[in-house]
Amino acid sequence: MTHLNRRKFIKSTAAISIVTMVSPSIAFGSKANSAIRMGVIGCGGRGTAVISSMSQHTNINITAMADLFRDKLDAAKIRFDAINKEKGFPEIAKSSTYVGSQSYLQLLENKEVDAVLISSPAYTHADFMEAATAAGKHVYCEKPVSPDVAGCRKMEKVGERYDKKLSMTIGFQIRYATPYVRMVERIHNGDIGKILSAQLYYLSSSTGVHDTLGKSYDEMRIRNQYLFHALSGGTLLDQSIHMIDVCNWALGEHPKCAIGTGGVDDSQTLGDTWKHFQVAYEYPSTNVMVQATQYGTEWGGVCARFIGTEGTAEAYYTGGVFISGKNAWDSGILRCADSEPTEEQRRTGAFLSSLYDADQNKGTAFIRSIETGNYLNDTFSGVESTLAAIMGREAAMSGEKIMWDNLRQSSQRLDPKLNLSQFDPE
Repeated sequence: MTHLNRRKFIKSTAAISIVTMVSPSIAFGSKANSAIRMGVIGCGGRGTAVISSMSQHTNINITAMADLFRDKLDAAKIRFDAINKEKGFPEIAKSSTYVGSQSYLQLLENKEVDAVLISSPAYTHADFMEAATAAGKHVYCEKPVSPDVAGCRKMEKVGERYDKKLSMTIGFQIRYATPYVRMVERIHNGDIGKILSAQLYYLSSSTGVHDTLGKSYDEMRIRNQYLFHALSGGTLLDQSIHMIDVCNWALGEHPKCAIGTGGVDDSQTLGDTWKHFQVAYEYPSTNVMVQATQYGTEWGGVCARFIGTEGTAEAYYTGGVFISGKNAWDSGILRCADSEPTEEQRRTGAFLSSLYDADQNKGTAFIRSIETGNYLNDTFSGVESTLAAIMGREAAMSGEKIMWDNLRQSSQRLDPKLNLSQFDPE
């Protein structure tokens, strides 16, 4: 196998990628049924879920796939081939399946790929986004932007360089969930008045441990990435970041500073991530409290609550999205399991989860932007939400007050310390 160097790859492709980009009206408008050719980098559960939804609701053809591990690649190929078959497309060619540390670069060299889904671990996101855009590919990248500040700064530069030249979207799909969109519109319209405070919580169950008996230390860490800060960023960046993003969106600003606390318990035997965080953010307009936990076997719930002078807006994953007070409003999502859905709710399925159309709408917006040439660029809001989550994590773990400006100007980098070449095919 030819060993590819990421920096050389970026330098060699960036100079020609913009020149060779084809007008969307020419590339995708000449044939009514022409499909966007998608490559998937990172073939685990989240990547499979996103590409499945995207295929169900848009005109895409999965033409290439890449993963560090052969077993992940092989398992996902069965699913991806079935997705293609349902739409009348052929199976993914064996020559377009790539494994090992260089697999993402090999995929990006594939001329049969128009856009990529990056659903690999968070420590890869900024580097993979940089390489993908340099190769002229549109990118749907999962959140967070990066586990550290250095990655956020890199992502920001990529967003600046390819703004209006490529679609670059980050996986904060809640911004596309209809109930949340309607709630935030009402907040922006002043329906709850001046926001006095906000409360966010993400109470998750414990992170499971994948059996890696007989595997290397590096493989154990990668397959259990959510237990290591340098790989995933920890629970604030993997889970609670969704509520932080909703808060930034609703308030239209990012926090100025944060203080926090948290820790682990005796049940944690693997990894260095904390099991719980309590973070107080000061925004320019109000104060926000965040609670994040990963305990036990039961799901505890997720909520964003905004308390205003004329009402309170509340959004739960399951439990409704509504406003109480002077300008009361309800999204139609059931507030409790015992409530009886209407026939319309039963027909659409839009009554149990407030995220019922989030992935569908997000994926559709991404593909449509490529087809029309009205390119999306979520990198800047994605960076802001990721930096806010990093600020909360660092405040809690350091025991110090962290200022936004100081954090942004820092060169903080969490080194994953991985020898990835050991996973390359012989």
